Parts: sequence; C-alpha cells; structure tokens
Amino acid sequence: MHASPLFAGAVARLLCRVDEALGRPAALDFVDMAAGRGELVTGVLAALPADVAARTRAYAVEVAARPAGLDRRVRWLAEPPPGVTGLLFANEWLDNVPVEVAEVDAGGVARRVLVRGDGTERLGEPVTGAEAEWLARWWPLTGEEGLRAEIGLPRDEAWASAVAALDGGDGGLAVAVDYAHTAAARPPFGTLTGFREGRETEPVPDGSCDITAHVALDACAAAHAARCAPGQPPRDALVRPQREVLRALGVTGARPPLALASTDPAAYVRGLASASQAAELTAPGGLGDFVWLLQPVGAVDAAALLVDVADHEEQ
Repeated sequence: MHASPLFAGAVARLLCRVDEALGRPAALDFVDMAAGRGELVTGVLAALPADVAARTRAYAVEVAARPAGLDRRVRWLAEPPPGVTGLLFANEWLDNVPVEVAEVDAGGVARRVLVRGDGTERLGEPVTGAEAEWLARWWPLTGEEGLRAEIGLPRDEAWASAVAALDGGDGGLAVAVDYAHTAAARPPFGTLTGFREGRETEPVPDGSCDITAHVALDACAAAHAARCAPGQPPRDALVRPQREVLRALGVTGARPPLALASTDPAAYVRGLASASQAAELTAPGGLGDFVWLLQPVGAVDAAALLVDVADHEEQ
C-alpha cells in the first residue's frame, strides 16, 4: 500500500471535491477500506482544510486489531458503516479478494486450476454456473490450450457490497485503486503472482508469500450498476490510469525552480522531495500503472471531479 503524504494529499483533495459536489453536508464521511495500520486515513485527515476536517467522520475498515496510537477521530470497523455520505476509498483492497483460476485444456474446455501445497498445478473440473457466465461476459477464453483467466466474480460481489454503503446515505464516490485490466486488454495467461518481502516470486500457496492477481475493474463497476434500483440508472463510472487521476488532483512532479535554492533552501528541499514522491507515484512500470475506478453514487459526476487544479495548487 502506498500512503505517502503526497498521495494522501491527493485523496484529501478528492474528498474536498466530493464535499463540494454534495453541497457541503453537515457530516462528510471518509471510509478507508483495508486500512492496514491507518496510514492513509491519518494522512488524509492531516491534509484536509480545517473546516472540512471538522465535519469529517473518518472510518478505517480492517480485520486486524486497531493499532495503538491511532488518531482518536478514526473509527475502526470490520466492515463499511451503513449510510455513507462522502468518499469510500479502497486502495489495493480488491486484489486481496481471492479468485479461482481457469485454464483451457487440450479439448478446449475451461477448467479450474487446482494447486497443491508445493505449488504443483493440475486441472480440475470444468468451470460451470455463475463462474462460467462471468467468463463468457468478462473474460472469454477461446479454445486454445493453455489460455488462462482469473474469475473475478468474488471481487465484483465484494465491490458491489462496499459501494452499497453509499446507497444508504446521500451518495458520493467510491474509488478502487489496483493493478487492473479491462475487457479491451485482458492478459491471455492471467496475472497470478506471488510476492515475498517485496520481491516477485512463484505463487505457491504455502503461506510463504502473498498471492495476488490483477483486478477486472470494468466488471466490478458493472456489478454495482446491476444492483441499482429500476428507474435509478447509475452515473457513469470512470476507469483511469493513476498518473492521469493524480495529475488532475494536482500531483505533477514538477521540480522547484533552481532560484528557490538560494532564496528559500528549506522550501527547495521540500519541493525536491515532493517531486520525487510524485515521480514514484506516476512512474510507468511501477505505481503509475495502477488503475483507478471512480464509481459515483447519487448526484455526483465522476468526470467533473477530475478537473486540473490551478497552477499554484500543483505539487
């Protein structure tokens, strides 16, 4: 999870834009999904203008115990609160939701991939039912042997359930940030990957590494839309690369002018640090390849939230 001050500041700016779109409600909610140790929610609260922070109800949603010393304003929950009005933010949450993997066999049939404790794989029963329907709609597999897909149905359901928290309030915006793909460019052999101590490794399910797979965010967006009541069509969701969203939220990575080093050395050093953080957050092949799903609920227009900030607000 990345929760640098620059990233938290961008999320805080997005929360302020949601606040304005909602007409500055008396209580504004910020829900941090899979909050870890509360780094992001803490950073967002610190970055908010005082008048907005005073109205903000901050929630950290995490199955682990509340960490010692966390800001007392943060409410620690195991699931999203009902009746959210504001911003629900899921940073690298959906890729933690487990999925089944399917692979096409020699006969052209998509079958579940079964894995032994040592990482050895074999093909199991054919994919059927709701999972087969999901594949047909979101990740069709041709009859070519060896093609793979990750069946994202559990993630769709998890996302729709989380976004439903906004349905019970006065609306707002739900955001998911993850490595992702859409129907236009599904990877032919899937994305299942293991990580150990920050390094990529074989995805062996023996507890020695974290196992993850990229998220089909377009399917997640449609899952929420499918739950909307008749006569209440959902607003259009947006799927955008992180570098584009952060640019619209004022994260540019522009280096401070060299003259500042003479007139205000401390500000120059801070500017260099900010530029370095921005470069990391937007770098191709790294964090810049994250994808944002912006799912509006109610009267909020997601596209209107992504307008470039004034030059003096850029970081």
